[in-house]
Amino acid sequence: MLKLECSEEQDYLKLKNLIKKNLGFNSEQYKDSHFKRRVNVRMRVTNSKNFGEYVQYLNTHTDEYTHLMDTLTVNVTNFFRNSETYEVVEKEVLPSIIKSKSTGLRNIRIWSAGCSMGVEAYSIAILLKKLLGNDFSRYNIQITGTDIDKDILRRAEEAIYTEVEMKEVPEDIRIKYFDHDGECYHLKDEIKKVAKFRRNDLISGEKLTGFDAIFCRNVTIYFERHLQEKLYMDFYNGLNKDGFFVMGKTETLIGPSKDMFRAFDPRERIYQK
Repeated sequence: MLKLECSEEQDYLKLKNLIKKNLGFNSEQYKDSHFKRRVNVRMRVTNSKNFGEYVQYLNTHTDEYTHLMDTLTVNVTNFFRNSETYEVVEKEVLPSIIKSKSTGLRNIRIWSAGCSMGVEAYSIAILLKKLLGNDFSRYNIQITGTDIDKDILRRAEEAIYTEVEMKEVPEDIRIKYFDHDGECYHLKDEIKKVAKFRRNDLISGEKLTGFDAIFCRNVTIYFERHLQEKLYMDFYNGLNKDGFFVMGKTETLIGPSKDMFRAFDPRERIYQK
């Protein structure tokens, strides 16, 4: 029995190494229970009874890596998800940032961390356009979206969406900021051009700084506690003075950052440096 357990553990480690080598996905930063649950989804689909069989399947079906990456990164998202949060962002957070840029270079820098297919970054861009109107082009707006999934980043750059991602978008915004073509919605260039997307691993990747706001929602819940603490401090250090940090409704500040951020709207999990 012990021998069997050791063999299974070895196969699990072999699987994690394969994933890191071929996908650049570092599973060590994720909670073990979450990671295994995601892998089990693909094991059931491929009829693999254990990690060893799934390793063999990956070695003989290289196209499986694409399906596995989709499952590991859980790219389920839509525009203006959690509308109550966006309401505070539109009425209080973004106006505060705009007010602070009333003189000088008028640079607005925002980071969407774990951006998936870009709907969060573009939702923020649309709100900025609504608030600034004709002054939108007079500001140097840079919204950076980062993720570890290269395929999903390509989708973000294309900015073409289906009814699934558009389900919470009001009709007036659809008409004003999207071109409708059959079942697809193409984001207009004026909004699209202010967002740039790049691959970045939140834990082991480059530390990004100089932001007026950082959005990282429903991402850290999958990380081990010590990594969450590290990430929140990275976000704190990545913000400009008085910058905003927006996290997911089920997430909570822990570690040193808990005493360094001040609550702006705790109900919507919005904090300020």
